[in-house]
Amino acid sequence: MLQKFFDKIFWKFILVGIVNTLFGTTIMFVFYNVFHLSYWISSASNYFFGSILSYFLNRTFTFRSRGSHPGEMIRFTANITVCYLCAYGVAKPLIRFVLSGASQVVQENIAMLAGMCFFVALNYIGQRFFVFRKTE
Repeated sequence: MLQKFFDKIFWKFILVGIVNTLFGTTIMFVFYNVFHLSYWISSASNYFFGSILSYFLNRTFTFRSRGSHPGEMIRFTANITVCYLCAYGVAKPLIRFVLSGASQVVQENIAMLAGMCFFVALNYIGQRFFVFRKTE
């Protein structure tokens, strides 16, 4: 079972993720720290813009999908939405609890980093086995 997770596709996903993370993280932290937008708007912007890039890179490079664009786009959007809400919904209260003595800005910056980590794990599973699943 673990071999299915850590194969060539996994490493391609990680490579695309690095590119996408640099892109999206820049957006998120600039929106939060420079434009002073909220935690939710900043983190959601990361995933809105990053997801567009991610869809095309993962569809063509990582999973080499030949599936239906509309069907994959619907599954991709559902996957991103669920992963985002779960990851960031857990990260913020968890970090607020763990770093209760820190300022709100520190807590929310750390929560955004934690949310990114949770998101990556959930997103890989969702894209691999739901969005771009191979049909026999």
